[in-house]
Amino acid sequence: MAGLGGSLERSIMDVLWAAPGPLRIRELLSKLNENADKTLAYNTVQTVAERLAQKGLLQRTQDGIAFRYSPTRAREEYAVELMLDALTETSDHGAILARFAESVPAEDARHLLDALRRRASDEGET
Repeated sequence: MAGLGGSLERSIMDVLWAAPGPLRIRELLSKLNENADKTLAYNTVQTVAERLAQKGLLQRTQDGIAFRYSPTRAREEYAVELMLDALTETSDHGAILARFAESVPAEDARHLLDALRRRASDEGET
């Protein structure tokens, strides 16, 4: 799976994940420049949005002579895909999962444990 290559790619995805719907480049540019130290150019944002579409992270839909861009998956789905990809980098999944569980804050560990218990319970019922 293609990852986010730089801070502008991450910023674009963050804006689009937070948006209520697909955005045109001008709308995206406006959001990105709201709190920016350095103003971004239209062509820069358009080029990066196109790159994200080629990576399969954004979809474009025609809107008159322009396009609207939206994420192809929710932020949570993207994060899960990244985590699963990281697991495939070694054959010792147990060690990675254990280290991950030990590294997250206690509240997150409780959420993880609750999800694992629900999954084990659901699988036991089938």
